[in-house]
Amino acid sequence: HEAEGHIVTCETTMGEVYMGKLIEAEDNMNCQMSNITVTYRDGRVAQLENVYIRGSKIRFLILPDMLKNAPMFKRVQGKGGGAGRG
Repeated sequence: HEAEGHIVTCETTMGEVYMGKLIEAEDNMNCQMSNITVTYRDGRVAQLENVYIRGSKIRFLILPDMLKNAPMFKRVQGKGGGAGRG
């Protein structure tokens, strides 16, 4: 959700690469994007106004570097040391 409103790159399982502004990302990774430049597997490039990508069809998302310090990416601290029980 932190990336909403930023320019992201999304590669699908079909090998298509979508780059544009992320409008909304749902918990199941469904993504709505606008002002898209799409590169198809055969190398063709097209401009799209809006696109909605099903989360299960997304291979990966590339987020802006400025988000690497976002609270979402902080490591969760455990309760104590690494000692086992007993």
